[in-house]
Amino acid sequence: MRTLRTTLRGAAVAAVAASLAAGAAVTALPATATPTATNEGRAMAKASATKHDATPKIEPKVKKPKKAAADPDFGPNVTFIDETWTTDRINTFLDSVNDEPEMSQGRHQVFFEPGTYGSAAGQDDPATATGIINQTVGYYESISGLGAQPGDVRINGALHVEPVVGCPERPWECAAPGSLNHFWRSMSNMAINPIQRPVGADAELPFPAGVTEPHQMRWAVSQAAPMRRMDIQGSLTVFGRYGEFASGGYLANSRVAGTIATGSQQQWFTRNSEVGTWDGGVWNMVFSGVQGAPATDFGQDLGEGAKGVKTTVDRTPISREAPFLYRGADGELAVFVPNARTDSSGTDWSTSAESGASVGMNNFYVAREDVDTAATINAALADGKNLILTPGVYELDTALRVERAGTVILGLGYASLTPTAGNGVLEIGDVSGVKVAGITADANVPESTTLIRVGPEGASVSDPADPTTLTDVFVRVGGPWEGKAVTSIEVNSDNTLLDHIWAWRADHGNGVSWDGNTGAHGVVVNGDDVTATGLFVEHYQENQTIWNGEGGRTIFYQSEIPYDPPSQAAFMDGDRLGYASYRVADGVTSHEAIGLGVYSFFNQDVDIRAESGILAPNAAGVRFRSMTSVFLNGSGGINHVINDTGAPAVGAFASPQVIAYP
Repeated sequence: MRTLRTTLRGAAVAAVAASLAAGAAVTALPATATPTATNEGRAMAKASATKHDATPKIEPKVKKPKKAAADPDFGPNVTFIDETWTTDRINTFLDSVNDEPEMSQGRHQVFFEPGTYGSAAGQDDPATATGIINQTVGYYESISGLGAQPGDVRINGALHVEPVVGCPERPWECAAPGSLNHFWRSMSNMAINPIQRPVGADAELPFPAGVTEPHQMRWAVSQAAPMRRMDIQGSLTVFGRYGEFASGGYLANSRVAGTIATGSQQQWFTRNSEVGTWDGGVWNMVFSGVQGAPATDFGQDLGEGAKGVKTTVDRTPISREAPFLYRGADGELAVFVPNARTDSSGTDWSTSAESGASVGMNNFYVAREDVDTAATINAALADGKNLILTPGVYELDTALRVERAGTVILGLGYASLTPTAGNGVLEIGDVSGVKVAGITADANVPESTTLIRVGPEGASVSDPADPTTLTDVFVRVGGPWEGKAVTSIEVNSDNTLLDHIWAWRADHGNGVSWDGNTGAHGVVVNGDDVTATGLFVEHYQENQTIWNGEGGRTIFYQSEIPYDPPSQAAFMDGDRLGYASYRVADGVTSHEAIGLGVYSFFNQDVDIRAESGILAPNAAGVRFRSMTSVFLNGSGGINHVINDTGAPAVGAFASPQVIAYP
């Protein structure tokens, strides 16, 4: 069994948080020691900065709810910031939690209480702006507002993500690594008046990455970095200042008043939002239920050899926004659980009874990694409790089991679940209306058959009006450590909704090799009438997504074929060259998928082929629209986009398109 480890950086963060809680000035993290190979344990001595000094408040623009006498104990990895915090204190604290390494076990949830933070005085000239909230957002960091509406928390400044600068003296010559590995961070439920300046070491570079235009903020991310329920009162750029690579983001239930500039962002999915102007796109830009979205131009000739890459679906057939923690007018914390919507467009920020249910904290079990086990959590679930998983890495010797319809499981700060005995981490019974949001599952050894299972085999209970929903659920096979899992997510319940899933067999990190981090399938759907909005599945060794159920729908799909097959013989689907990434079973008669991209980068210097990125039955009820294959680099490639249709993407960069099939 893999031994969990941490670094001494946790103690450094604790020192910063403790100093801030006492009102002391802190300018930098203390030096940290190099971790040894011994088991250091996971308990990090972090103090949550929840006690505040008496610094005068910035004048609020919204009425702050009265705070209740005591909140539940969310543990040391959750921090609540309120208006008694000075701007310097906020920026210093944010700087203390934004530099976790990519494969760290550190986890952070930051909440802003309702109020106004930072000064808007310098909004027209960010280079001279002072008194702004201005920090980068790092790995395993979630920042959320606690208002009932996004505007209840107003940030004058920027919470931003910048690319890794490969060539400080000539950044325009180094597109990589850029933002290709900027995963696992999020922002939600706030209004931001964008005023951005470079911070930290970036500000000292000859060409700082953090410079933006006035009234613009940068969120240069790739997978598993959602922005939800945000009101950006200006413009948003989602790529690096000098065109550095970025590879796929997700925006939902948000409003961007100005321009969203995409530049080198390779693919992006936007759902149920409002945008002022959309600018750009590389391979696969998909919009569903987005007011202000550009018109579909996928496959159209734009002149000078360019082809359109944008696909717009006017209304989202079924959607449900993510549950979120907020503070009510009575000062009590509660979780708002939105209802599902059909044929919808635009934002829905209502917290009325017609829009969803407000669930009090007395109905939740608040779990902590340093306290709880699978047994204690399962006991709470069996007792009828909903579940909040506070930030941390939970070792589970048996799966968490949900047997009550309507159960809510909400992860904070990228709460992560890992099996220790070849088990799964989450099993949902034959019940309807379960909501799971904000969790990460990490495969381990020994091998698991399935990490997350929605419904048992042959599940028969479902409710189209209240679908079981997985939101911002991410899976890793390898990366933090060696892990093995045959299937990452298996869906057996009908009418399930998958909203923003990233299943990833790691292509870098720890325990990564063809025979090391083994995983056959990312997502297998056996239930009928299952919908996926924003499905990212990458590097699995066989068919990455398999759809056996009838009536399935996917809006936006992004996938890379595994990089590391050692030979063609190791990557054969029977007599067929390679495995298609997206596979609809031969007997399926009804299926629809829109906006699919499958990319290849075979990096073993062997001419390996996949016959097609998508494989589906040729039936009238099985319909595909807006598909592309891309040769990224390496050798070999993809012979066809779908079945035997579409030009090859083999041997050199190419991005052939198929507008519709059949």
